[in-house]
Amino acid sequence: MKVIVNQDACIGCGACCSICEEAFEIADNGLSTCKIEGEIPADLEQGVQDAMASCPTGAIVLAEADNSSEPAVEAA
Repeated sequence: MKVIVNQDACIGCGACCSICEEAFEIADNGLSTCKIEGEIPADLEQGVQDAMASCPTGAIVLAEADNSSEPAVEAA
């Protein structure tokens, strides 16, 4: 599992950081970013999934397996 934060959709509310601070942070631009560039470690997957589900704008999305920055599936 690899995720990205769609910067066009993010509003910087920080919910993801509160839910899984090991994976998400607020960047200098005031928007959330995933601190993990590669695969999410297994022990953080549930927290990342919870953050995806809690994002009010659906900005956290699964990334393509080929390391593309384009989202493969949008969060619900």
